[in-house]
Amino acid sequence: MLCLAARVPHCRVVGLEPQRELVRLAADNIALNAMTARVSVMAGDLLHPPPRLSPGGFDHVMANPPFFERGRASEPAHPGKATAHLEGDAELAEWVRFALHMLRAKGTVTFIHRADRIDEVLARISGKAGEVTVFPLWPMQGRPASRILVRARKQAATPARLCAGLVLHEPDGHYTNAAEAVLRGGEALVL
Repeated sequence: MLCLAARVPHCRVVGLEPQRELVRLAADNIALNAMTARVSVMAGDLLHPPPRLSPGGFDHVMANPPFFERGRASEPAHPGKATAHLEGDAELAEWVRFALHMLRAKGTVTFIHRADRIDEVLARISGKAGEVTVFPLWPMQGRPASRILVRARKQAATPARLCAGLVLHEPDGHYTNAAEAVLRGGEALVL
């Protein structure tokens, strides 16, 4: 949220976070970075969103749903990590539904998810949004993608496309020049 606000200085950003301690931490970071005029975060979850959130009121929604289905991965010992990593009452279908519900007509949504769940992500978007772009994140050259960025436009029917993606690490584990350019150079990923 703060990275987006720093890179796109004229945008207004609203965050939704179910863990209250993370809401407080985010609010502190917003204040420390002098972004209170255009960045806010509220406590809540997508199954019971705060009434201040306006359906159809956003140009873009970004979401990082929990990557693992409950029961298909080991539960982390830390409860906060479990909330972030394992689907709870809100499964992937609810994440997609909520994100699209929050978008204005022709607005865009971006999800980051596990590459091995690409079929499920695309199935949940199908018929509800188009102009789907899949951008793989390759851990190293020659290795299967571990994560994907999926961007879609609400009420669009343009065909899907698969991008070349981004290789994140060199064989020695350091970030590639392209990854460094995004992470520290402020270069934008073009989806």
